[in-house]
Amino acid sequence: HHPNFECHVDPDDPFVKKEFQWSLFPNQTFEECYKLSHPLGNTEHYGIYGSSNGLVCISDEILNFDSPIHIWNPLVRKLRTTPISTNINIKFSYVALQFGFHPRVNDYKAVRMMRTNKSAMVVQVYSLRTDTWKMIEVIPPWLKCTWQHHKGTICNGVAYHIIQKGHILSIMSFDSGSEEFQEFIAPDAICTPSDLFIDVYKEQICLLFGFYGCEEEGMDKIDLWVLRDKRWKQLCPFMFPLDHCHRTIGINADNELLMERRDFIKGITYLCLCNYELKQVLETGIQLAVMKYGEIEYLFAITYIESLVLLNIY
Repeated sequence: HHPNFECHVDPDDPFVKKEFQWSLFPNQTFEECYKLSHPLGNTEHYGIYGSSNGLVCISDEILNFDSPIHIWNPLVRKLRTTPISTNINIKFSYVALQFGFHPRVNDYKAVRMMRTNKSAMVVQVYSLRTDTWKMIEVIPPWLKCTWQHHKGTICNGVAYHIIQKGHILSIMSFDSGSEEFQEFIAPDAICTPSDLFIDVYKEQICLLFGFYGCEEEGMDKIDLWVLRDKRWKQLCPFMFPLDHCHRTIGINADNELLMERRDFIKGITYLCLCNYELKQVLETGIQLAVMKYGEIEYLFAITYIESLVLLNIY
């Protein structure tokens, strides 16, 4: 977020993101308790690519094959920078990075996937225990084709990615312990990647899809599937009152849906929690952003019409 959560939009300043900072909020009080300044004093905006048991993986906001990767414990202020790969000198069109703990091998793993415009794919696995990278030599044939990457997550050391091959949406998984790939075709009801999210619900990989409206009057919903025994099982959806414009962010450790509520009148977005059983939305009071242009507040509404994205400024 920007300092004081205010986004001062200046069309003449291409470096407005330099003001971004990360903050830590406990999920009981929702009061800011810690500012996560870059451990090396870098003032450039950085990305967080996973956290587990207090360790945070950070790197460049725009990843490249030579982006420095840091495993950081903000509480005790300890940092480890992973070795830089010296055997790769290829220009990649896409780089993904994920970090988490693998309980079966009792090690923290970082998974880096890189793809070229010619569909060549490189997968590397970093071990915190040995402080080394390993190149995965065998890539399955079904990944040696043209595909689009959308979103991803990691659970128990297994990296998951939503990919699209033609009109087919599927979930690619890679186990950083066994080094095995798997593919799971998305449910038929999921017709577009734009409203699709992947996360972890009750220790299971889940898909969240916010495309269809709710039959119950005055309510909205997010459809939910979980991956059980290599099959998708649809559960009852997350439901919440249809009184504001909400956007899905993910699921927290208490299995509540993290949502962004947009107040177009005030030009403010807030963080909300949706309780699955109670079908209620809890206002955390955390402001995610206040859009300002000079002294005038502007409201941004994004509308998807087929393949077009229209930015309406009021």
